[in-house]
Amino acid sequence: MSIAQQVEQGVNAIKSGGVIAYPTESVYGLGCNPFNQEAVMKILQLKGRLQEKGLIIIASHVQQILPLIKPIAPNDLARALKTWPGHQTWIFPKSPLVPPWISGAFDTIAVRVSAHPIVKKLCDSLNIPLVSTSANHANQEVLPSIKDIKMQFGDKIDAFINAPLGKHSKPSKITVAHTLKQLR
Repeated sequence: MSIAQQVEQGVNAIKSGGVIAYPTESVYGLGCNPFNQEAVMKILQLKGRLQEKGLIIIASHVQQILPLIKPIAPNDLARALKTWPGHQTWIFPKSPLVPPWISGAFDTIAVRVSAHPIVKKLCDSLNIPLVSTSANHANQEVLPSIKDIKMQFGDKIDAFINAPLGKHSKPSKITVAHTLKQLR
């Protein structure tokens, strides 16, 4: 199956409330529609991850993120925009549109605008950002390939996009936009 067909399959899976495995800048991720509580709960259950920890949202364009954030100062967003699209996650105060199953125990949301072509195709096709969490069990090693992800999760994942990762070897840095505190 071509990458274009795999992306189409991924888009259809997300539209129907499914979970996909897909490449990002550095690792394979699990993703779904962040506004679909059932899909997000499926990811949390698959990973064994606590909802309280919150999840990162990844987008193809800042317009997909702006309704979800409430920057404290104009410079906070300006700083983030200088790094996007790219391999930098920023934490902003969340807007009322952010569901609690995404923000977890926090009044904030972690967001990134990706330059990865697969992420861009998915988010552009759906016109929404996606949940982006590493494709592994919580507190376990990141799985290095779609083959490994299939072996670990099997048919619990609705679609797999077997395309190259980006050029980064580590997950994105996570920085609090207002204080510049580095969390990862």
